[in-house]
Amino acid sequence: MTETLLKIGELAARAEVSARTVDYYTTMGLLAPAQRSAGNYRLYSPADVERIHLIQRLEAQGIPLEEIAAALSAGPRDINEVLARIDDDLKSLQTVTESAPVEVHGLLNIIATRVHSLIAVAMQLPPDLPL
Repeated sequence: MTETLLKIGELAARAEVSARTVDYYTTMGLLAPAQRSAGNYRLYSPADVERIHLIQRLEAQGIPLEEIAAALSAGPRDINEVLARIDDDLKSLQTVTESAPVEVHGLLNIIATRVHSLIAVAMQLPPDLPL
């Protein structure tokens, strides 16, 4: 059985956003219609509901939509390389924290909290999310 494709209003209702948001995300390259109907309506995959929720979670973490669009449209990368870079960055943050003056600790806590939040978002990504 094939998935039933959704018109923009149907996708918006399922994702609990406005049709204008879906249109804006499409214009920015965050979403791409699966196909067009005979009447030239954009039709979206039901999986785009999860994609919209991911975009919203990332945006809530302060990531600009332009960066999200670039990341979602980038080709596959070596995840081990990315994880090694994150590990190096976290070790650097730990080193800076240990030698930083007390006045800076509050800022470093904010950074560490943001990193933790982004990792939590990454952990919630469905493995079959079509990117």
